[in-house]
Amino acid sequence: MSLTLRTISREQHLAYIQNLPSASHCQVPAWADVKTEWRSENLGWFDKNGEMVGAGLVLYRQLPKIKRYLAYLPEGPVINWYAPNLDDWLQPMLAHLKQQGAFSVKMGPPVVIRRWDSIAIKSGIQDPDVKRLRDVEATHIEPRAFEVADRLRKMGWQQGEDGGAGFGDVQPRYVFQVPLANRSLEDVLKGFNQLWRRNIKKADKAGVEVVQGGYEDLAEWQRLYEITAVRDHFRPRPLSYFQRMWTVLNSEDPNRMRLYFARHNGVNLSAATMLVVGGHVWYSYGASDNIGREVRPSNAMQWRMLRDSYAMGATVYDLRGISDSLDETDHLFGLIQFKVGTGGEAVEYVGEWDFPLNKLLHKALDMYMSRR
Repeated sequence: MSLTLRTISREQHLAYIQNLPSASHCQVPAWADVKTEWRSENLGWFDKNGEMVGAGLVLYRQLPKIKRYLAYLPEGPVINWYAPNLDDWLQPMLAHLKQQGAFSVKMGPPVVIRRWDSIAIKSGIQDPDVKRLRDVEATHIEPRAFEVADRLRKMGWQQGEDGGAGFGDVQPRYVFQVPLANRSLEDVLKGFNQLWRRNIKKADKAGVEVVQGGYEDLAEWQRLYEITAVRDHFRPRPLSYFQRMWTVLNSEDPNRMRLYFARHNGVNLSAATMLVVGGHVWYSYGASDNIGREVRPSNAMQWRMLRDSYAMGATVYDLRGISDSLDETDHLFGLIQFKVGTGGEAVEYVGEWDFPLNKLLHKALDMYMSRR
């Protein structure tokens, strides 16, 4: 199969993505407008009949003082990853990016390698000898994903070193998803553990109300998000980031980004942003106050977001990143503990891969990143 690659317009890129059952929110053209500190380019792959068969959003980050760039395709490109001739897809891309001044290429193939259902995860948590998700036998393994990883290694791609936590990559390697395809809402609720079901009932009884917000409510979102940042010791993004995100994503597709609040007696206690691309829905950012936890606003909000996703015809509700630690003393353990209550599954991707086009500059960047 002879493939050609060239720069395409945002309209072509969007039209291609819109026709797919799913693609990452990091690969829609408008994502480039969220990441303003990067320059961007839209790439298209074409077969010998001139038909578009793949697309990718590339973000370019310039090195200080010299016109050389790190080229990054977050959770992309959107191509046929299982093609036996993967080389024919990736070589033209590397050649093109080199021409554009890239010294290194980073990409995140949207290829799932393993899945663990909630029963497997719970048994891992209960076993004192098990410290990591990867020590638990997977419920489902995708053999083709191992072939993809082998092909990439043979081509000279290097796997991002994540130390097993899943957070060494820029995008999370381990995520938690609730499958919605071929399930009734009743099945989904039955899949929740007892604590989750009890908390949803508790919130309902207490009169917790979950509402959708708009652009004008982002300042209230920011208030809750900054409370969360102080409590959980992370540096919050500014309000302008979420305003920009809302504006650019929803001008591309009016249903791309949503905002939810869970409130009690008229006071907002928790909030979340949600992203939608095709049949894939992501719980993107979450925030909560230090008060009102006893009425379980977060459980009520997640259940409403899940129901809305289901009503939209989504096939998966994605709770995003988790660590692969099953050790209760690990500060990231709470993430998986909260999410596993939804009865979904932990999903491992093949992770992010680097291709050094200029080994010296690539190594210098590596050293700079490790010192930060």
